[in-house]
Amino acid sequence: MQFGSPRFKNFQPPPPREVSPEDGLLLIDKPAGPSSHDVVGAIRKRFGFQKVGHGGTLDPGATGLLLILIGRGTSLSNQVMGCDKRYEGEMLVGTETNTQDLEGEIVAELPYDLVTIDRLREEAAKMEGDIFQTPPMASAVKVGGVPLYKLARKGKEIEREPRLVHIYRYAITEYEAPVAKFDIICGKGTYIRTLCHDLGQAIGCGACMKSLRRTKCGQWTIDAAIGFDAALALTKSELIGRIIPMHRVK
Repeated sequence: MQFGSPRFKNFQPPPPREVSPEDGLLLIDKPAGPSSHDVVGAIRKRFGFQKVGHGGTLDPGATGLLLILIGRGTSLSNQVMGCDKRYEGEMLVGTETNTQDLEGEIVAELPYDLVTIDRLREEAAKMEGDIFQTPPMASAVKVGGVPLYKLARKGKEIEREPRLVHIYRYAITEYEAPVAKFDIICGKGTYIRTLCHDLGQAIGCGACMKSLRRTKCGQWTIDAAIGFDAALALTKSELIGRIIPMHRVK
C-alpha cells in the first residue's frame, strides 16, 4: 500500500517526546570498593530513577570518573563508551600476578635492580600507537558466551583473540623502585593492567598494576565530578541539577 493512498492522507506523526531534566549524564568520582554496577544500583534505588546505566566500567579497586547515564541518557551508552580515556596510576615492578593487578595472586617475583626510569620510558614509548592487546583472563570479555573471569575463577586459561587498541600516550612520570607512576591516554577497549603487565614483560622482570584512577573520558574531566557518597547525600532535585542534558553530549 502506498503512503499516498487515502488511508494515510491525514496521517500525522506523533509529537517528539519532551526531554526531561532527568535525562542525561551524571559525573561521579567513584571510590575504591564498589563496582560500577554497585554505583548504578545505589543511584537508582536512592533517587527512584527508572533507568540508570554507566558509560564504561571501572574495576572495584579503581577510582575516578564514572559516567552515569540516567533516563533517556542510557541511549548514549555506545557513544560515551567509545570515548578516549585518560588514566593515572602506579605499577609494581618485579611482581606478576594472575590478574595483572594486586587483586590477584602473586605468581612471580623477579629482581628489578637494573631497572631505570629511562628503560621504562623507552619500552613504554614503543607501545604508543596502534597495538594488539590480549585481554586478561580476569575480564568481562566473553568467549562462547561465557565471561573470561568466570573461567578464571575455575582455574581455567584459554586462548584469547588479540584486539587492536590505540595508545595516544604511555608516559612513565616517576620511578622509585619498585613503584612506577604512569599517565596513559588511550582509545576504547584498552586494559591498563595489561599495559602494565606487558611493560613488565618488555623489561624482563614483570610488573603488575598497583593503583588506577580515571581522570578523563571524552570531553569530561574528573574535576567536574561529584563524589559517590556526596551524590547520595543530595536531594533528588539537587542531583537532577547536576545532570548534564543530552544535547550537551557530543
